[in-house]
This record gives sequence, C-alpha cells and structure tokens, in this order.
Amino acid sequence: MPTPLDRAAQLDLVARLQSSYPELPDAPTPDLIDHDKFAAYTKTPHDVGGEPDAPIAWENKQYEIWEENTYIMCEVLGWRGIWLSEERRRMGNVDLGRAIYLGLPYYVRWLLAVVRVLVEKHHIGASELAERMVEVKARYEDGLQGKPLEAKPKFEGDPASVKRNEHHIHAVGIGDPQIFAGQAGEPKFRVGEKVVVKDLPILLYTRTQEYVRGATGEIAVVSYESPAAEDESWAGPDQKPEWFYIVRFNLAELWHGYTGPPMTRCRPRSPSVGS
Repeated sequence: MPTPLDRAAQLDLVARLQSSYPELPDAPTPDLIDHDKFAAYTKTPHDVGGEPDAPIAWENKQYEIWEENTYIMCEVLGWRGIWLSEERRRMGNVDLGRAIYLGLPYYVRWLLAVVRVLVEKHHIGASELAERMVEVKARYEDGLQGKPLEAKPKFEGDPASVKRNEHHIHAVGIGDPQIFAGQAGEPKFRVGEKVVVKDLPILLYTRTQEYVRGATGEIAVVSYESPAAEDESWAGPDQKPEWFYIVRFNLAELWHGYTGPPMTRCRPRSPSVGS
C-alpha cells in the first residue's frame, strides 16, 4: 500500500506536467487566452511536423513480447469487426492530451485504445476491468519467472451477439477502400493541377497536417475513394465517399529558411483540398 511519502513523491512528479506557458495558470480564464495560444492548446498532439525537438539517437530496437501481443490483439479486434483502424487511432491514440500522447510508449497508447473502445462500446465495464487488472497483478506479484502470461477468462462470450462496425460488415471479402470504388464520381482535380489546402479549424480532428494548411501544392496522384477517415471512424449514416489525393509541395515555400531537398509529398484528405 502507498505511504504518505509515496503519495507526496508521486504528486511532485505529476506537478512537473503542468502547463508549458509559465505566464499562465492551469485552467486560465478566457481573457488570458489570445487566438495564438488557443490554437496551440487545441492542436492535436499527433501532428508534430516541423515542431522543434531535442535530438535523439536512432536505435534499431526489437519489439518486446507485450508489444507484439498488443499489435496482434488490435488486429484481431479489427478482424472481428469491433473497430476500424481509424476508430482505434482517433479514440485511443490521439484524443489523449499532449502529456499522455508524448509521454507514453507507442504500444501503451494502443492498449489504452483497447480499453477506451471496449468500454465505450459496452463490451466490458470499467470497474470490471480494474478488478481484473488487480487480480492479474496479484497472480504475478513475484514476476513471470520465465513463464508466459496465462489467460484465465472467467467465461466465454457468444460472438454472435457482438455488434460489428457497419463499415467492417460491408467490406468483408472485398476490402477497404476497395468497397468504395466507383462511388465518388469524377475526381475534382487531375494530376498536375495546382491546389490550395483549406485552412480548417485545428480544434477538430483531421488527418491533414497543420503545416500544409493554406499552402499551394500540385496533385501528384489521384489515389483512391473512401469516406473521410475521421468520419468513417464513427460509422455515421449517409457518408459519401470522396477522392483522396497525394499532393506535392515545394518545401522552401512551407518552411522559413529551408535549404534542403526541394520537394515532398503528403496525403491530405479531399475535403481539405480547395481549388
């Protein structure tokens, strides 16, 4: 059990995660937030392109067993139709807040995705999950001692009663995005055309990088048809498939003082591309 000293030490550690704006208190009043700070606070943490960061040594690290097991579990959940990859990415890998997103290992965020999606879809209760975690921890309190983790389910459910994601059901035996082929009509843009990326609010989730919004690029590839990833995640009604494009940009026009190779490509979703 934690002691008073343990609690104090943990709270001191948590305090180091407070706001990076030293001139502002936590939960500042509206009059203290200007437009630029609001945009910085609400930027999704996965969109880190161009942000300054400390250098890190490249390491060819092998996956650990728990990481491989996490990946397999998430693939099985997708295969079984419990979620889509974008659904998992949105709910569990991005909507976490900057501290968790940048502070936890990659596959820990995948595990959090499993918890959040299964709880939100009523496949498991939060209290039930917490109690099982305590039970498993007690089972291995002396360590694994070279033995693999052993699953000990209390019962076996009936998969016939599990509600599947409707996009998964439609794509069985066909594939995604192949299921949407021929539904988006003629592409609005052609290879070689100049386009301007729409500068949409950053408060709402999008797979279009912030640093290309408002920038002029050139269509490099007319790629495939699909509903927008952030809309498909929620399996909403009447989602119209649209064309996705790979867009080529001149890096010198994106970054101040840039002196590297001239061109790059990225794939913003089609509603983000304007004429």
